Amino acid sequence: MKAQKNPRIGIVGLGYVGLPIALQFAKSGCAVLGFDVDDKKVVKLNSGKSYILHISAKRILAALKSKNFSATNDFSRVCECSAVIICVPTPLKKNRTPDLSCILDTAKKIVPHLQRGALVVLESTTYPGTTDTELRAVLEKFSNLRAGKDFFLAYSPEREDPGNPKSRLAEIPKIIGGYTPECRKRAMKLYSRAIRKLIPVESCRVAEAVKLTENIFRAVNIAMVNELKMVFAVMNIDVWDVIAAAKTKPFGFMPFYPGPGLGGHCIPIDPFYLAWKARQFGQETQFIELAGEINSSMPAYVIRRVKKALASQKKNLRGSRILILGIAYKANVDDDRESPAYALWELLQAQGARIEFHDPHIPVIRPSREHTHLAGQRSVPLTPKKIVGADLILVATAHDAVNYPLIAKHARLIVDTRNVLAKSLKNSPKYFKA
Repeated sequence: MKAQKNPRIGIVGLGYVGLPIALQFAKSGCAVLGFDVDDKKVVKLNSGKSYILHISAKRILAALKSKNFSATNDFSRVCECSAVIICVPTPLKKNRTPDLSCILDTAKKIVPHLQRGALVVLESTTYPGTTDTELRAVLEKFSNLRAGKDFFLAYSPEREDPGNPKSRLAEIPKIIGGYTPECRKRAMKLYSRAIRKLIPVESCRVAEAVKLTENIFRAVNIAMVNELKMVFAVMNIDVWDVIAAAKTKPFGFMPFYPGPGLGGHCIPIDPFYLAWKARQFGQETQFIELAGEINSSMPAYVIRRVKKALASQKKNLRGSRILILGIAYKANVDDDRESPAYALWELLQAQGARIEFHDPHIPVIRPSREHTHLAGQRSVPLTPKKIVGADLILVATAHDAVNYPLIAKHARLIVDTRNVLAKSLKNSPKYFKA
């Protein structure tokens, strides 16, 4: 990865995907201009501050000091970039169908300023055909340029593992598909500046399908262990013990772990993207959709376990004080998108429980279109008084920064969806798994 200054790389969307790749290119000696519509993010970045837990201010300051990185909300500066990488959200609409509005709106923002000969790469997770149909159509329509001739188009799915301190972006193999062989060649040259191993594939559609396959693989396997959890529980068998023993097999088994439901921006959403696209071809995705139903049912299962725990002390859910431990969708991150903790919160609240939460990485719940009524709720301090004052502690996310011995000592009841207190409270009458 020889450091190269030369033509500037534009990164559109400076969130959990865009900011890491921007900093990686800058670290490799490339000139990077980050674009975002959020003025607050732009100001923070240009001041050397981070708004993402696992990205330190030190990394941002180093990029600024090297003069290889700066951020802007001025999309006219796309004209300065020889390559533009799009890293924007791809959520679902209310009817659970794909929402490509962020991708298409971004395309409309950059296209008036796109250089002839520039490379455009999409990294956002989406269904096969998005890059070479929807995105290409917008870029060609509003520029009078032709993909593969006047500008170059590629797809390279992100492979971030936030919260994993062992994960190094430069070491994660990068899938690259191009609209044409020349498009792929140019994308390979771009990413070779910052990523050690590149995996070329036949087309953008293959690359898009790779990303969906990776995430759906996780979704269906998590659904399997979630179902096994419920099956084994009625047999008085602990699924965590089963998995711990099964993973000693050196072949033919890969451990996945149960939880209160799926979270994050990709894994809960991607099956819907593929199912929607498959229906356009008259193809059903029964297995994938069944896995989705199982994972979606987990919060209701957890609530049943909460009721059983409360009943053991002759308490009803209505009026009980529940402290949810962890709002982030997974351990050691500050990302709460699609977090199952919110489904738990809403189910508990609907049945009359009084809810508070503690999350060391999310001090206040941010506004979102899914949970507008919870915006502004603040994390409570985890003190002996607060723990004793709760009728039940519900472990939704197992952050390392939480003082679990304090909880084990002072909690009246615990429902643990992450097995984090199993060793210290095994066989305790106040400890329940879910």
